[in-house]
Amino acid sequence: MSEHTNTGHKEHILPLSLYLGIGSMLLVLTAVTVWVSFFDFGEFNLVVAMIIAASKASLVALFFMHLKYDNKLYAIIFVSSLLFLAVFIIITMFDTLRRDDVYIEKSGPIQKQSLMYDSLKTHSDSTTVVDSLQVKEDTTTVDLNK
Repeated sequence: MSEHTNTGHKEHILPLSLYLGIGSMLLVLTAVTVWVSFFDFGEFNLVVAMIIAASKASLVALFFMHLKYDNKLYAIIFVSSLLFLAVFIIITMFDTLRRDDVYIEKSGPIQKQSLMYDSLKTHSDSTTVVDSLQVKEDTTTVDLNK
């Protein structure tokens, strides 16, 4: 028979009620996520969503992956890495939300008098005129239907 070595690891058997409780907490946090999505927190929408998501991920890792009952260093490293990841994503999203404040020009046509806009003139019956598309080169007009 094989010998068991004493590594300091204690076996733990968790009751079914704990798993059901954690599962119900995950369902409640999912409902909170849906409920919060109907409110506008401005720039903090992502912050609230990331806090809820990080807490759900922590519950899964601590109880379903048994990090709570393993070496405490592993749990601390895992939870702190989730927090740092959430902070970095939030900082990145704040940056992308404010990028249009830096740029003076807003979107619009590059050339307002382009031939493309001339070809999109419509008749009174709201059909696009594609048959009478004309291309202007210098001062001459060329009809493409010929």
